Amino acid sequence: MKKLKAICFGEVLFDNFPTHSKIGGAPLNVSLRLQSYGVDVSTISSVGDDVDGKKIIKYLNSCGVNTDGVQISSSYGTGKVNVVLNDKGVASYDIAYPVAWDKILPRNLYESQLKETDVFIYGSLACRDNTSRATLKGLLEIAQYKVFDVNLRAPHYTKKLILELMQHANFVKFNDDELYEVAEYLGSKYNSMEQTIVFVAQQTQTETICVTKGAYGAVLYHQNIFYYNSGYRIKVLDTVGSGDSFLASVIYKLFNGEGPQAAIDFGCAVGAMVAKSEGANPIFTKQSINKFMNP
Repeated sequence: MKKLKAICFGEVLFDNFPTHSKIGGAPLNVSLRLQSYGVDVSTISSVGDDVDGKKIIKYLNSCGVNTDGVQISSSYGTGKVNVVLNDKGVASYDIAYPVAWDKILPRNLYESQLKETDVFIYGSLACRDNTSRATLKGLLEIAQYKVFDVNLRAPHYTKKLILELMQHANFVKFNDDELYEVAEYLGSKYNSMEQTIVFVAQQTQTETICVTKGAYGAVLYHQNIFYYNSGYRIKVLDTVGSGDSFLASVIYKLFNGEGPQAAIDFGCAVGAMVAKSEGANPIFTKQSINKFMNP
């Protein structure tokens, strides 16, 4: 079987919790989870010429993620996010601006990498600044298969931006709140989730849409067919990175030809395992995932 190649574009940073700090950022989290499945992964981002930036690059390299596309900025520091967890472990974020990943510059290297890449994953947060947004726009014209991770973090997005990013995507991932917000942008009058998903897919000509529903699992709409997983019972420790690992897991299964139902079942399981663990990137073996799914 041909080894899957993926590139993740966007923010790499330190998540600062009340008691500790963890390396994170949605694209970085997706990269690490894909790499743990044996995918050939590269990251396109930028860090500051500082201690935190060096730690992130060292960490990614130690995990087997290609960092040739990570720029080092002498003008901007490495990204930082203050994370607050409520009593249910659900996170809210205060995201520093401007930082290095807001200023990702174009490089010829990115174009050559993309030509050999199966899947290109990007989010909306990295487009809050004109510099990174312009670089991403150029890459979207080249990438073959594009996965858009909608990540609505107020005040870092606009209606116009989200709709523009969706027009490029083959696959879009939402949470349930994001789905209805974006559907409203498009003029949807539907109340049912299924009708809303079909409406969004038709309006944006998107082949695959995935919607996470927190503790209640997820819905995958792929080639005009719905697939469901109703979730796994866990005690949530923190939700940071759960959706990122879910997305990476679904992509991995779909691209390995294991089918949409297997993909959403696996994605929901790994997402739940992350939510019951500390931090965004706990390490799981295939055996531990299988045991969780089939105790």
